[in-house]
Amino acid sequence: MYPFIRYASTIAHAALQVKKGNTLTFKETSEITFRCRLTDIDNFLEMNNGRVLTLYDLGRTDFAVRSGLGRQLLKQRWGLVVAGSTIQYRKRIRAFDKVTMKTKISGFDERWIYIEQSMWVKGQPCSSALLRTGVTKGGKVIETAQVLSALDQADWELPPTGYVAEWIVSDADRPWPPQA
Repeated sequence: MYPFIRYASTIAHAALQVKKGNTLTFKETSEITFRCRLTDIDNFLEMNNGRVLTLYDLGRTDFAVRSGLGRQLLKQRWGLVVAGSTIQYRKRIRAFDKVTMKTKISGFDERWIYIEQSMWVKGQPCSSALLRTGVTKGGKVIETAQVLSALDQADWELPPTGYVAEWIVSDADRPWPPQA
């Protein structure tokens, strides 16, 4: 089940941070902390890999609210979409571990915003995800220039480089499953 209460709590906490003046620009990194709950673990008593991806939503939500994107989503009647992702797991997260999640923008092009997220326990990285995300209007992805303009960051450029750029090229070559 989707963690709706945690999601609402994340929005409320981020809004409180904004009220206190603790905002972010698109150039900064969001950090949130939480505990691995019993509802997050699998039969091996560690955080379930599917739950990791779900909880990464919380980090992107905090980033959106604190950067002002959340306000623009409401004002412009925009939505958000994840169009692709890749994830690596390196260390187990056990029940009740205190987790720090980091979220940052690693690049963008005309259409997509590439976000890097990671989870850390006791200063050690546990997982890392790269996501291709977009802002939508009427079910279609809008240009990132429009998003940046709404956030008064129209002059900012951050083309994807390194492994992010390589992932974009590689993912474009990935065949789509044939229909049966």
